[in-house]
Amino acid sequence: MTPRLAFRLRRAGMYVLLTAIALVFVGPFLILLSAAFKPAGQAVFSFPPDIIPRPPVLTWVKEAWTTIPYPTYLLNSVVYVGVMVPVYIIVSALCAYPLAQMNFRGKNLIFFAILSTMFLPGEVMLLPRFLVVSQLGLADTYAGVILPGLLSAFGIFLLRQTFTGVPREVIDAARTDGCHELRIFWHVMLPAARPTLAILGIFGFISVWNSFIWPMVVLKDSAMYPIALGISYLAGVTGTDVRSLAAGTVISILPVVIFFMIMQRHVLEGMRGAVKG
Repeated sequence: MTPRLAFRLRRAGMYVLLTAIALVFVGPFLILLSAAFKPAGQAVFSFPPDIIPRPPVLTWVKEAWTTIPYPTYLLNSVVYVGVMVPVYIIVSALCAYPLAQMNFRGKNLIFFAILSTMFLPGEVMLLPRFLVVSQLGLADTYAGVILPGLLSAFGIFLLRQTFTGVPREVIDAARTDGCHELRIFWHVMLPAARPTLAILGIFGFISVWNSFIWPMVVLKDSAMYPIALGISYLAGVTGTDVRSLAAGTVISILPVVIFFMIMQRHVLEGMRGAVKG
């Protein structure tokens, strides 16, 4: 076997393996997308899977849109994302900058205390958060959903590692030129961390958009439900109507897919920067 033939066989085997892995991840979504547009006479569950709707119909999309206040839930999720993600990124950056580039007593202790919260399951914090929110009179309000999500140990950790990689000489030169700390943070640190900020924004968007447990705990009024909790409400209303539930789920996924496609260039830049670092 010639080296060129061996190389082509290895490459073909790699493509086959990657295709199989992609089908494992994409397959469930294709089945979900197919079920959302299948007519009533076509089986949803069959083996082998019958993916192509014959003919495609919008009946289930309309039913999911009108059975529950779907536009309200979408608008609520847009509000949550629009408020929480930018504030979450700014707060994380403001916490990460002094931990990365300033010297003060107890800095490492504070960082490790923040880092330790990453190892706690989210369910452990539900009761303390709910008690605090209730004592503040914020239960069953938009603020009760938003405020606990404005700070994350993961965001602080990720940005702290990025800020640590900024050369100390650049910061010292800015201070020599008379820049105060806030100006250094805004004009030096944030531009240097732009790919990381984009990745953090994507993670934050997905996390807030798919938030389910905390809104379920703190909210009683269904008019303030985010879209993920609204899908659960749709499941309770439609019962075993798989097609309507699939249609509602597809509608809820589309904003996440669109946002990721817009931001994927920054993700690739961040990955290249991480590899170079």
